[in-house]
Amino acid sequence: MDVAVVGAGRVGTALAVLLQRSGHRIVGVSGRGDTQERAARYLPDVPVEPAAAIAERAEIVIVGTPDDRIAGVCSDLVAQGAFRHGQFVAHLSGATGLAALAAASGAGAGVLCVHPLQTFPDVDSAIERVPGSGIAVTAQDDRGYELGERLARDVGGRPFRLADERKPLYHAAAVFASNYVVTVLRIAEELFCDAGGEELRDVMMPLVRSTVEAFERLGSVRALTGPAVRGDAETIRANLRALAADRPAVIPAYVALARVAISGAVLSGRLDVAARERVESVLNEWT
Repeated sequence: MDVAVVGAGRVGTALAVLLQRSGHRIVGVSGRGDTQERAARYLPDVPVEPAAAIAERAEIVIVGTPDDRIAGVCSDLVAQGAFRHGQFVAHLSGATGLAALAAASGAGAGVLCVHPLQTFPDVDSAIERVPGSGIAVTAQDDRGYELGERLARDVGGRPFRLADERKPLYHAAAVFASNYVVTVLRIAEELFCDAGGEELRDVMMPLVRSTVEAFERLGSVRALTGPAVRGDAETIRANLRALAADRPAVIPAYVALARVAISGAVLSGRLDVAARERVESVLNEWT
């Protein structure tokens, strides 16, 4: 298929590279900032041109702009006559619904979303990580879903269908799985450094890796360990007193996560009512 990428940032550029490798023709890319430099490095045979110029000659237009610009870019392209019946327009946002492409749909184009469930700090990592990753496909009809699934498979991904109305919840899950994991690790890194210096920051990584491996192998119920699951109220009290002395701002996060851990432990039968009450009594002292 002939593909245009409007907004060729990290993800858009990586998808263009992978689609080109799978046999699709990239008719052009557009974007701000260092788009020209990225294209010269990763897509040297692909022209960098205004969005309307490349969109009008493509079978599918991929809008890879930031979420808050998708609707505006789409409307601008419609105003310039860039879309037509039989064409498809896709965006790459995990949180934004198909309503952002309403202008394209009104112009007769089919609309869909293709979202790689992965984190991409740069283009090279995106090219490496998209293959093998899950890719959420959201569309208006089976034709759109089938196209999205084909594109996902062509870049080496594992497509799955996601209803448009469930995208905000899906994206919240992704935030917990990625962004908040990094946030929690940053807290742990700071606490290890406070406890023993720079060397403790380095030795925490085997613990992190084994925890993720246990989660993958055993699931969340069996992989979860620690004082909250054991009902060890005195250890939790000691943790919180230490945080109060050294990092009081972290206490709300510790308490909130302990409550989630307790809830899961009770539901799985690993923590009895009496032990839960002891732990909750301690947590209540800090809320």
